[in-house]
Amino acid sequence: MSSDRRPYLDWLNGQTSTMTDWVIRWGDINSHSYNAEGLNRMASVLKEALEPLGGSLEEHPLGSHHVISTTGEPEEFVLGTTLLLRKQRPVQLRVLLGIHMDTVYPASHSFNRVADDGNGHLYGPGVLDAKGGIAVMLKALEAFERSPFKDFLSWDLFLNPDEEIGSPGSGRLLKEMAPKYDLALLFEPALGDGNLVSERRGTGNFSILFHGQAAHAGREPRKGRSAINALAEFILRLNQLHNPDRGELINVGRVHGGTADNVVPDLAVAHFNVRTATTQAQNELLNKIDELVAQANRQEGIRAELHCAVLKPPKPLDAATESLLHSLAECGPDIGLDLNWHPSGGASDGNTLAGAGLPTLDSLGPRGGGIHSHQEFLVIDSLVERAKLVTSFLIRLAKNEINWNGRPRS
Repeated sequence: MSSDRRPYLDWLNGQTSTMTDWVIRWGDINSHSYNAEGLNRMASVLKEALEPLGGSLEEHPLGSHHVISTTGEPEEFVLGTTLLLRKQRPVQLRVLLGIHMDTVYPASHSFNRVADDGNGHLYGPGVLDAKGGIAVMLKALEAFERSPFKDFLSWDLFLNPDEEIGSPGSGRLLKEMAPKYDLALLFEPALGDGNLVSERRGTGNFSILFHGQAAHAGREPRKGRSAINALAEFILRLNQLHNPDRGELINVGRVHGGTADNVVPDLAVAHFNVRTATTQAQNELLNKIDELVAQANRQEGIRAELHCAVLKPPKPLDAATESLLHSLAECGPDIGLDLNWHPSGGASDGNTLAGAGLPTLDSLGPRGGGIHSHQEFLVIDSLVERAKLVTSFLIRLAKNEINWNGRPRS
């Protein structure tokens, strides 16, 4: 390890307790994407944790998000507030760091507290995805800001409240911000073996409503037009587009419809997810789905409506990102890490940033497993480990020791 980095990485050795306490405290706050009260509490405690970094804090309320309910009606949810901390200096190199504060389990769910198993693991909602990532990001920046190299790098960080539902509010903000930076660091969890994510599939969340004609199922069945039957036919055709060999994945996750067994149903609703490996494949698949909807609408007495809730582009492994991954991996041996990278089927805000042309290093958060399940856990030792990795990378970046095929800046 270079001697000019050692004092600041060594300082992190004494931060395990603070980082662990953070994750426990934050994990005990339910910050489900639609829990406005919990997200406000989470934002409040995060503002306290940001204070040692200085800088200028901005708050960006995201307004409301509309989704299609199980009854086919628009449903409105109030989103939280994105926190944006700016640390600007009169230098050319600008870095954006960020991760989300929202989690997937609602306040009513029984999985709502963090537990320490006494064997180096924390179990609880969002401990890994991504409250542990928040702790890594903040302590890495605090270590970097203790160094003299801080004067050679400007950075901003964001903490958004809606990533787990596809960033319907903050995604627009991130897309607008992306051109202002040279690269981005995102603190989603590391892969299970501690390695990094190289590329991510594009993703889209859709709702489709089928309207038919209600009628008595026994007395006047011919007057009815079954919305459920029409939806079932659509789903069968949709599933024919599912092709894992080409990286094109379709999952129908929820289906609702009908009123009573003796009534021809006049409404049916389905919600489905689409994932693709390339932008071309995404566009082609969306066109095919549109054709299926048009085909459904040619049926007598049937009307189909397709609604897109979220659409994120694929995050490919481009030359700039691959060069940055190599540079990040070069920081690994100093702290006992032998890093590699692999594709992931999941999406993140890295899709949005990369889609806007910003080279983005993803999965800089801690190690663990079981995300989005009742067995989600975080490896406590990896908090300091990953903070050291990022601090080392930031110092090397500020010292102009990292070269990559990034965009030239004036």
